[in-house]
Amino acid sequence: MNSKIIIGIDLGGTKIMTGAITYQGKVVGKPVKVPTEAEGPAETTVNRIISSVERTLNDQGLTISDVDGIGIGSTGPLDMEKGLILECPQLPNMNYFPLRETIEKHFCVPVRMNNDANCLILGECIFGAAADKRLVVGFTLGTGIGCAVVVNKKILNGSTGTAAEIWHSPYKDGIIEDYVCGAGVSKIYKSISGKEKNSLDISAMASDGDKQAIQTWNEFGMHLAVPLAWSVNLIDPDVVVIGGSVSKAYPFFKATMEDNFRKWTCPVPSEKTKVVLSKLGDDAGFIGAACLMIDNK
Repeated sequence: MNSKIIIGIDLGGTKIMTGAITYQGKVVGKPVKVPTEAEGPAETTVNRIISSVERTLNDQGLTISDVDGIGIGSTGPLDMEKGLILECPQLPNMNYFPLRETIEKHFCVPVRMNNDANCLILGECIFGAAADKRLVVGFTLGTGIGCAVVVNKKILNGSTGTAAEIWHSPYKDGIIEDYVCGAGVSKIYKSISGKEKNSLDISAMASDGDKQAIQTWNEFGMHLAVPLAWSVNLIDPDVVVIGGSVSKAYPFFKATMEDNFRKWTCPVPSEKTKVVLSKLGDDAGFIGAACLMIDNK
């Protein structure tokens, strides 16, 4: 049994969350969360990544010699072979920066890198809601919509590293991400009420019985059912996993999502394919990133 730990880094446009796990999936200590500061130079963000790793280790009295490797889950698009973030709107300061190489050289341990949505669903396939499944499709609902396909606990990256990047798929008057993400929830609510609210507020309002908020989530569930049905009809997975910050409002959109998903999915998977919530919660991002270092034979 490997006694070393793995570091996982969840790199987003607004925050960096870093934590350590064992090879059995146990979180070691508390994760470290720091602002990304994507509006500054690349070196500022890189230094924040490095310091978050050092804090994660120091808090537990550990050193880099206790670490087997570092996994980075980043918002994309990415060049996974070269370890680069490409032209990413959420991380404009990191465009074409050699992130993997820089972190490897600093810590002198192996570093692997992949899309953040892929990592989150990989973590669910190894230690979470889909740990006993072979073929999994997962969706992360947050600032945008992420999608991933994991086969035998390995990410399906595709020929250009963009497999399951459905966010740009055409839908209604724009693309699917316009409707199925946190901003999409706000857009739906504004079309109903004429007011500006974020998805967190709309969730709280739905909890209080606000009819317009409840209607918003019902419509959101209907929109979400579209990419779920597309993906299940194409991949025929064992299970669909839903995670991300917006998934915390799952009770409010579950019914309309399920009804429409079943209606638009082929007959056999419509009856058999389950949709489940992620289990790893707020730790899913860095746990999934760390899972990049686990070789599942």
